[in-house]
Amino acid sequence: MAGCPATPNQPYHVRSISMPSRDHPLKLRVEEEMQKLKSLVAQSCFSAQTICEGLRALGGLYECIEELLHLPMSKYSNIQEKESVEVELDGSVRLLDLLGIMRDCMMTTKDQIRTLEIALRRQGVTVAESKMYTHIRFDKKAEKGIKSIFKLLKQMDDKYVICCTNGKDSWMVTEILREARAITISLLQSIFKFLSMPTPKGKASRWSLISKALQKRKVACEGEQEEVDDNEGKIQRGQNQLRTLQNSIEDIETGLECLFRRLIKNRVSLLNILSL
Repeated sequence: MAGCPATPNQPYHVRSISMPSRDHPLKLRVEEEMQKLKSLVAQSCFSAQTICEGLRALGGLYECIEELLHLPMSKYSNIQEKESVEVELDGSVRLLDLLGIMRDCMMTTKDQIRTLEIALRRQGVTVAESKMYTHIRFDKKAEKGIKSIFKLLKQMDDKYVICCTNGKDSWMVTEILREARAITISLLQSIFKFLSMPTPKGKASRWSLISKALQKRKVACEGEQEEVDDNEGKIQRGQNQLRTLQNSIEDIETGLECLFRRLIKNRVSLLNILSL
């Protein structure tokens, strides 16, 4: 059946493409994945397990988006929509840059943890704690790069909101990609905070990840000399906790690697759409 023509007093033009209907299975999958992730990133406290769950869910979301990008209806139809595709390509580059820096930081953090494990084994808890502030922290250049990309991505989203407010046409998948990018940024910021080491202002300020891994409950009464066996037990517990931390870092690193590959695929699909 032929579609009805636009009436003369119709306030908008008929789009040549449209989003899948609300009951479209792919659209429902995207909405479900998006809602699940929004609930997750809204949490105020993140553990390594929560971050890994978020990265897996984010990979599932981008997999759905990849399928969406291959639908015939996902092609742009005018110059404004072409500009929206180009904006998303720019956003994909910045996200990939951000992930690249964070992956490098994860590798550095693993090396730093291994250094602490050696210090803990050879020199004991006290020396290891004194070294952790000089070892476990992001490289200043890397930290500056991460914060700069976060800022650029925020500016890009602000620009998108202004364009929408001005009534500018946008590509049909723009809103989905923008929301996915916002969720991705929130999760990556949580990873950044999870791994960051604040500069201590005193003994009471040891709230960092590594500090928590090394600090032990003091069982002995005040002024009581701790036994050698108890100190060895502390070292063993510290080593076990650092190994657990190392495993958590590796799990997050694996999640970032999978996300990186998903974003590469999305970028290739965007380039293919632009070349048509």
